[in-house]
Amino acid sequence: MTDSKSPRRRNLLKGAAVAAGAMSAPMVSMAQTTSLRFQSTWPAKDIFHEYAQDFAKKVNDMAGNRLKIEVLPAGSVVPAFQLLDAVAKGTLDGGHGVVAYWYGKNSALALWGSGPGYGMDANMVLAWHNYGGGKALIEEIYKSLNLDVVSYLYGPMPTQPLGWFKKPVARVEDMKGLKFRTVGLAVDVFTDMGTAVNPLPGGEIVPALDRGLIDAAEFNNASSDRVLGFPDVAKNCMLQSFHQSGEQFEILFNKGKLAALAPELKSIIDYAVQASSADMSWKAIQRNSQDYIELKKAGIKFYKTPDAILRAQLASWDKTIAKKSAENPMFKKVLDSQKAFAERAGQWHNDYTVDFKMAYNHYFGAQAKKS
Repeated sequence: MTDSKSPRRRNLLKGAAVAAGAMSAPMVSMAQTTSLRFQSTWPAKDIFHEYAQDFAKKVNDMAGNRLKIEVLPAGSVVPAFQLLDAVAKGTLDGGHGVVAYWYGKNSALALWGSGPGYGMDANMVLAWHNYGGGKALIEEIYKSLNLDVVSYLYGPMPTQPLGWFKKPVARVEDMKGLKFRTVGLAVDVFTDMGTAVNPLPGGEIVPALDRGLIDAAEFNNASSDRVLGFPDVAKNCMLQSFHQSGEQFEILFNKGKLAALAPELKSIIDYAVQASSADMSWKAIQRNSQDYIELKKAGIKFYKTPDAILRAQLASWDKTIAKKSAENPMFKKVLDSQKAFAERAGQWHNDYTVDFKMAYNHYFGAQAKKS
């Protein structure tokens, strides 16, 4: 039997006591905090900048004190349209914007959002991106441009209006000669329709409308349009359009900064993107519908875009993609991938999806029974 007072026995007891004490002490992470500086392409007051902050908060909350993302509004470090280059060079660690803004670097990038997407809505375009080959294609494009970035697409946007007009348009001919703001491939579509396009960043649109530099403009949604001041300078909004009916947001990381993170932090970012995508789409329904009502109360007149103009958009889109496909093999490669996915997924979606407008009108339409 070992003597309890022997040196060996005392050392064993002492070690056990130390271990027990360590187990009872609170677990405090000693890992150093990695701080990443992001910039969005949106004004601070826009709901889009709020979406960028929502993503950062999800990452920060899950990562504890190991990772912190700070999001600055557009122009804090670089102008909105210079975000991609700033992230690639490491001037910024990351950013939040839309792929269509990089249209000038490769026209194929605008296909993530511009145009009718072969009949796909924004969520279906995201499905193509994540499961139908789009992600590999955007990586191929960024690599060909020597841009050291990692791109995450998320947040399917509701269908965007045709835009805000000083005077509503009723015919295709009414579009001709209008000085109009849009971005991406919509520039080519509206140019073909006869408008004089000016691709201004979001924060510059309302001042340009106010000064008469442009006659009409599209941006995105009721919440953004309201807070940016569109109802102060134009009183007519044309709803429904194919020019950007399937757009989503992009979260960019500098490739080196992302690669340096621990695997579990990369996983947190990946899952935060997915969680933010769902949260953003739910918040958009809540906020956009509220702001739509408030705009109506303020006297804004809303009109459905005439079918003739929508059909003219499709015709101009067909000419645009034919021209771009001939000029840019990557453009055609992306289109072919989208078309193959859309033909299958679109048939399924259209065949399975019930007419929700029928149900809405049953309860809220002119002939609905009043309870």
